[in-house]
Amino acid sequence: MRVEESIFVDAGADRVWEVISDLPAYAKWMAGVTRWEPEGRKRKGGGARYLMRLQVGSAQVGSLIEVVEWDPPGDLAWTSVTGLDQRGRWRLRERRGQGTQVSLRLSYQSPGGILALAADRVSSPMVRGLLRETLQRLKRNVEGGQIEMTKETPGLRERALMRAGQGVHTVKTLFEAGLIRAQRPDRTLRALIAMQRWGMTPAAGYNAGEAQYPNEVAIIDELGTLTFREVNQRTNRLASSLADAGIGEGDGVGVMCRNHRGFIEATVALSKLGATALFLNTQFAGPQLTEVVKREKPAALIYDEEFTELLEDAATRRKRFVAWHDSDETDDPTLDELIERGDPADPVPPSEPGRAIILTSGTTGTPKGASRKQPESIGPMVSLLSKIPLKAREKTIIVAPLFHSWGFAHFSLALPLGSTLILRRKFDPEQTLAWIERYRVQSAPMVPVMVQRIMELPKSVRQKYDTSSLTSVPLSGSALPGELAIKFMDEFGDILFNLYGSTEVAWATIATPKDLREAPGTAGAPPRGTILRIYDERGRELPRGETGRIFVGNEMLFEGYTGGGGKDLIDGLMANGDVGYLDKANRLYVSGRDDEMIVSGGENVFPREVEDVIAKMKGVGEVAIIGVDDEQFGQRLKAFVAREGSDGPGESDIKQYVKSNLAGYKVPREVEFLKELPRNATGKVLKRELKEMHEKGGSGSSSGSKKSSGQKSSGGKKAGARR
Repeated sequence: MRVEESIFVDAGADRVWEVISDLPAYAKWMAGVTRWEPEGRKRKGGGARYLMRLQVGSAQVGSLIEVVEWDPPGDLAWTSVTGLDQRGRWRLRERRGQGTQVSLRLSYQSPGGILALAADRVSSPMVRGLLRETLQRLKRNVEGGQIEMTKETPGLRERALMRAGQGVHTVKTLFEAGLIRAQRPDRTLRALIAMQRWGMTPAAGYNAGEAQYPNEVAIIDELGTLTFREVNQRTNRLASSLADAGIGEGDGVGVMCRNHRGFIEATVALSKLGATALFLNTQFAGPQLTEVVKREKPAALIYDEEFTELLEDAATRRKRFVAWHDSDETDDPTLDELIERGDPADPVPPSEPGRAIILTSGTTGTPKGASRKQPESIGPMVSLLSKIPLKAREKTIIVAPLFHSWGFAHFSLALPLGSTLILRRKFDPEQTLAWIERYRVQSAPMVPVMVQRIMELPKSVRQKYDTSSLTSVPLSGSALPGELAIKFMDEFGDILFNLYGSTEVAWATIATPKDLREAPGTAGAPPRGTILRIYDERGRELPRGETGRIFVGNEMLFEGYTGGGGKDLIDGLMANGDVGYLDKANRLYVSGRDDEMIVSGGENVFPREVEDVIAKMKGVGEVAIIGVDDEQFGQRLKAFVAREGSDGPGESDIKQYVKSNLAGYKVPREVEFLKELPRNATGKVLKRELKEMHEKGGSGSSSGSKKSSGQKSSGGKKAGARR
């Protein structure tokens, strides 16, 4: 098993080397290390030997190790001489203007075949937590100028206690999901061998799927159906042809595809090669794509033909392959052509699993690349299944975009569950209901705005389709208004589950239907295996009911931004960029982004609270609050409202309603009515566009409140028009 973590340190490589080259001091500051003592006369450099011990859970593991690489100030590596078979490596890479990227890798192996593999997968999350805490301590040591003595941090301790009680819960959860069941022994064995060869990767998913249910349907899209055997063999062929084209282990490949088989096949083939998949947002403009591709430097692009013009600049001097196409002939080779001429044999697994890079939404600036390794245990799957009742071999229509972390999460869950994936390239609310009826779908992951669009259909249209097969509609990606959740469940049943998280931390909480009914607007409680705390600006934990920064700990925390930097860490927990508070039932309420706080007349206001109040008004479809400059108060609140129909509230009605429910300083000074709010592909409101709209229209005026929903905005574009 190999575990690796990285961090950026604001210092030169020489300064970092001073700390990591003092190996006898490791016991003072490396998380989990209880012993690191010189063995023999040589205490430094290549050939030096040490007795080391590492605390993993309740076990002490260790070896006599020898330094086998000493290349200051870049690389330091050791390997075991006796004891546990393990190797470690430090790698320092200084980047001009950004400090030094520091990576710490630990590889270890227990003898014993399948059972040892299972034991390794249980221990790897613990080791990963120790590595993360070690790097965070190193960062504080180097940047703060003093060595921090080892101490057991609360975050690590809590997670160790959680894992100690996970066994029975894990078995129970997997049994209820149908993953533990009677099955032909030969198929089970082949599936286990696939997992051992490929790890917890997309490559393993369809390899194991062919072993278990070779002739059952794996994918349904607008082109027809594919079985598990067909998907596995087609992705073998695609991986072979991509390798022939020069794509190999560690190479980056941009994937800009809508929801169809091409996205799945490209992702699985890249996983079989050990390549990094960079998922590009299908709603990005050409300049954004150029900027992202220039920064991430993928060797090739796999894209749908409709995006040819958008990618014209970004694709310059890169290998290009077309996924979905409507033309008989394309300028670049198609995936179907690559599949036709590729080798169907299983490729040799890469030495390192490939990575997935999910881009942040870019609602407040340039999208960042968030790098995440494939999970090394079943812990993340168990966390989600403990709250959302997904079952093995269900039919799942992934309505959320696959390039987004929420859509990709359900693709990842579908692999071990053996789900049949149903995919449509573009979201249409009525067609979604029609496909749910047609294929008797059990699960339909969406983003909240999709639920809103379904509820905006005439009731007669909604009731025309039989959706009684649905057992879950998992949501994530943007805020879920409490009133919308209640309306949907009143009509479709208590099948709504809302996951709150971010690209960086994956998930933080999950709200069940019971939570959404008892506490509309809540983000829910942390699932098993996840820690959530609220800290103030000084890093002190706050009691329940007090608002502060949200910090999360789980197995799926990202590794850092591909362009450098990351999120703040406290006690091994990561900031997700939001602020909120916990109620007495340990349910989270999100107040907003920590950088969205509006200071008006010396009072702190978070937009989310005001938005939730206005959203409850009859005739209000959508609402967003921003802060705009004000000479008297510093900032004032401005509301953008999209009304439902012609009988919605006016400006004075909205102001009076807010004043009746909140403090006077939270009342918007301006209200502007739009046809619809600008949103990205996952339904998040693009507040930067609202700010641009306000700036173009001038400040100090509430004339926007007099516009009808069909009028032009003062910026010259139709109000609310999507880009």
